[in-house]
Amino acid sequence: MPARKEMPSTIRRSPKKAQETWSKAHDSAVETYGEGERAHRTAFSALKHSFEKVGDHWEEKGRKGPSDPQAAKSTPKRGKTAEGVDAAASKQHLYEVAKRLDVSGRSSMSKEELVDAIKKANRRATAKSR
Repeated sequence: MPARKEMPSTIRRSPKKAQETWSKAHDSAVETYGEGERAHRTAFSALKHSFEKVGDHWEEKGRKGPSDPQAAKSTPKRGKTAEGVDAAASKQHLYEVAKRLDVSGRSSMSKEELVDAIKKANRRATAKSR
């Protein structure tokens, strides 16, 4: 399985279900599109329907569905994404995630600011765990 060799570290630190979701989507995309960036984008898009990135790993979402407009596309293209943050979640949920990640100033942030702050916190946590 090509996906096992290609699996990003954030997914390896995630629950088995997240790993299986990414692997199956990746392998299917490799059969369809060939190895490369498009297969990775497709696998991440599939993962974002059931999981969200929190810190340096992925956690199951409370509801299924795309996390951002890019993940909603059947064939995701390059473009701006929420980087695994569930941008479609409620402001309260985003606030709780920001609280877990110890994002300062979260109580006065808008929903969009919370998404950006969580993205930054996730990047820091991922870089730290490498």
